Amino acid sequence: MSTFTLAGHRVGRVGYGAMQLPGPGVFGPPRDHDEAVRVLRRVVELGIDHIDTSQFYGPNVSNELIKEALHPYADDLVIVSKVGAVRARRVSGCRRSAPTSSWPRSARTS
Repeated sequence: MSTFTLAGHRVGRVGYGAMQLPGPGVFGPPRDHDEAVRVLRRVVELGIDHIDTSQFYGPNVSNELIKEALHPYADDLVIVSKVGAVRARRVSGCRRSAPTSSWPRSARTS
């Protein structure tokens, strides 16, 4: 597989996007928690060396699943998290409030 440099790390061109791990609308727990953990472990077994996530996915659901499935992290695993997103306080169809910001100062405290 071809590689490129991502934040100073050499990674494969194919990564895994964790956006669909949380529940419907990228909010709340996954429909099948155990399957989400299995998927994460399997992508790493298959040689995927970077995972794209965000504090907003869930919120924090994808990050917690990644931690549960893969911690302690392999030395060659790169986890990339997007910051700076802002969304409405209420998400349509959901009972919980979403974080309104994932600016870097917020991400550092989560």
